[in-house]
Amino acid sequence: MAGKAARGPIGPLMLDVGGLELTPEDREVLAHPLVGGVILFTRNYRDPDQLRALCAAILDIKRDPRLLLAVDHEGGRVQRFRMGFSRIPAMRSLGKLHEESVKAATDEAQAHGFTIGSELGSYGIDLCFAPVLDRDIGVSGVIGDRAFATKIEVIVELARAFRAGLNRAGMAATGKHFPGHGAVAADSHLELPVDRRSLPEIERTELAPFRPLIDDGIESLMMAHVRYTAVDQIPASLSRKWIAGTLRRKLKFRGALFCDDLSMNGAAVVGTVTERALLALSSGCDMLPVCNDRPTSIKLLDELRDVAPSPARSRRLATLFRTEGPR
Repeated sequence: MAGKAARGPIGPLMLDVGGLELTPEDREVLAHPLVGGVILFTRNYRDPDQLRALCAAILDIKRDPRLLLAVDHEGGRVQRFRMGFSRIPAMRSLGKLHEESVKAATDEAQAHGFTIGSELGSYGIDLCFAPVLDRDIGVSGVIGDRAFATKIEVIVELARAFRAGLNRAGMAATGKHFPGHGAVAADSHLELPVDRRSLPEIERTELAPFRPLIDDGIESLMMAHVRYTAVDQIPASLSRKWIAGTLRRKLKFRGALFCDDLSMNGAAVVGTVTERALLALSSGCDMLPVCNDRPTSIKLLDELRDVAPSPARSRRLATLFRTEGPR
């Protein structure tokens, strides 16, 4: 599939698997037409040979299009595979290096992107769900050193270099978490963070690193489970105002859009998982990760059976499959 556009529809759900190899249930679930992708976790990794066999088995389930394969692999504390992989430092280290030498920092950012893209790509993995475009202002512990810096211009410069490295390795970038997660203390895995600042303040600060990357044509973004009360009372990840209004219409983002994991408590304030999924899709998200809850995933597949394939969604997602060389 490398370097080849998908011909068939790509399902909107990204699910996970529980272990080191596929079970019969895994194969049946992942073959469902609504499943378009798989996200891997630390529990899915023992060693390089095992990972290679697991990825091959997943990618063999569907053809044309195959499943989109992803993992959170930013570096630092968010690097799912370690033994047999290069140890990538937290991106904050690049922000600190930037204070000493801009060239050294951007060179290293590009090198890290290329390493991640090359190593994951060799297993058939399409996405590393990076770079983080959130600002770290000393408030959010869940972001912290995952962010490049506090200064907007530093984040943009290093993110551009990191994306260039990924692209050189044939991998698309995923900027996260739109419209910015760094100014709220709560962890959206556990509860819904709330940002009560005015829209002009949010645009001046949290949104600012995203604009240049969108203008550059970044291939995909991931939404934040954060409520910005000046804009909407539901999380941005499920909000038509944020997605269709700000992101698609105002900022003219044309790439693929991921919701953050619908199993997270930050999304749970909005009804059942099916209600969340329908809201995310109607608001403009292209792919919805649902992780760590197989019974809920199976229920969701049944309750979303009337969701029609979307050619536009499939076209955007098809751009994310890894390529053999530079994108």
